[in-house]
Parts: sequence; C-alpha cells; structure tokens
Amino acid sequence: MKIYNPKEWFHAVVNFPKSDTFLKLLPFIIFMGAYSALIAYFELEYLNLSSKSWLKEITTVHSLLGFVISMLLVFRTNSAYDRWWEGRKQWGALTNASRNLAIKLNGMLAENDSENRDFFKQMIPMYAKTLFSFLRSDYTKFMLDEDKYFNMNLIEKHGPNHIANLMYQRITLLHRQKIFDSYQMIILDKEFEEFTNICGACERIKNTPIPYSYSSFIKKFIVLYVITLPIGLVFSMGYFTAIAVPFIFYVLASLELIAETIEEPFGTDLDDLPIEQITMNIEKHVAEIIN
Repeated sequence: MKIYNPKEWFHAVVNFPKSDTFLKLLPFIIFMGAYSALIAYFELEYLNLSSKSWLKEITTVHSLLGFVISMLLVFRTNSAYDRWWEGRKQWGALTNASRNLAIKLNGMLAENDSENRDFFKQMIPMYAKTLFSFLRSDYTKFMLDEDKYFNMNLIEKHGPNHIANLMYQRITLLHRQKIFDSYQMIILDKEFEEFTNICGACERIKNTPIPYSYSSFIKKFIVLYVITLPIGLVFSMGYFTAIAVPFIFYVLASLELIAETIEEPFGTDLDDLPIEQITMNIEKHVAEIIN
C-alpha cells in the first residue's frame, strides 16, 4: 500500500505510478482517439448532413444513458470500497484481538513459566502470519518449531484454523493442570472466537467477488457507450471529438479499473491493504507484552 500526502495536488497530478489507470488504458485511449478521428473525417467529408440529420439527435440518447452509467459506476465503486474498508476493519480487529489475548495470557501465566510464555509469544503472531499467507497465496508452508510444536503442511490443512487449534489445545491443557480456572477459560474463549470470526470475514471478502453478470454488463455498457459517442458529437465538436471521446473513455474506464483493484484488498497491488506490515506490527506488539 502506498503512503502519500493527499494534500499534494501537483505530485498526484504529474506522477504516473505503475498502477495508474492512465498507463493501463493508454493503448485503448490511443485506439479511441484514432477511431473518433476516423468517424469525424468520414461524417464531415463524405456524408450528406441534410439527409443524415437524424444522426444529430443521437446525442440525446447519450445524455440519457450518461446518467444511467454514472449511477452504475457510483454503485460499483462504493461496493468495491466497502469490501476494501471491511478488510481493513477485520485486520484492525485482528490486531486488537492479538493484543488482548497477549495481555490476558501475560497476566494469567506465571512469570517463571517460560515454556508457555514462549509458546504463545510465537503462536499468536503466527496466526496473523498464516492468515496473511492464506489470503495472499492460499497455501504456504510455515514452520514454527517442527521438533517441539508441530510440522504444519498448509497444502493439507487450513493454516489459521490449525494455529488456533494448537493454541486452544494448549490452554485446555493448562486448564486441566489447574493453571487456568474456569472463569479464565471463559475469558480466553471469547478471544479465540474473535480470531475465527475475523478469519471467516476475510475469507468471505476474498472468495466472493462482485457477480460476474454485473461486472460484465458495466464493461459492455462503457464500450458501447463510448464507441457510439463520436457519431453524434462530430456535428457539434468537429475534429475535437478525437480528443473528447478518449478523455470520456479514460474517465469511465478508470472508475471500473479502480473498483476492480480495491475490491480485492488482500493482494499485492499498490492500493491493497498493508497486511504484511500489520502482521509485523502484531508480532512486535505481542513480543513486547509477553516479555
């Protein structure tokens, strides 16, 4: 995720990072400019405008459809941003849940219980690491201490669930050994439930994209709208249509591209969530708490 100053207008206008929609759409913008110029030349130089006067009224249709397409794109971008923000809230909740669990375990465990302290000191951040891996690449092998704790193969197991299960087994064992009482178990149980809820919410965002029919319709709508736009604009704008139409296409297509980018917030694009940095912060904070 790129950190920037939103008040720096000049830098935002003149800078074109790799993820900028202008660079992605540049070949199509050039094509739309050439296409519009060809339409303008054909209509202005070869068509008999008096016999083809009905073409002048096509701009009325575009005006009506422009309102419709603007409403669709607003809904599209809002839906995509809702997914992005929901992902950020879930990772913020994971940070708080990790801190809360570390604080409670630090208070409940004896100061000289180095074995259990070391276990949870490593396993709590490992939950965030496996969730990070699960959301980024689905399955990646993580080894904490294969001789002492486990040998985890995420090709066969759901990583976050496996980590949570190992931690819950440990606190259950401590309860049987009378280190934790029943009231403390109830307190810790809520934290593990929060972990599972966060994981499920992130999976829902990752595995449930915007319906294909809706996304496909918007793309077709944009293309058909822009392709037919020069036919009517030529009579009022002349050859300037070759500049106006590519600009309109750039604006409409950019909104769709931005929505496509932010609707999947767990990737590696410039606008995706910094979950790797959040994971590192969780590891740092837990280590500070369970000292």
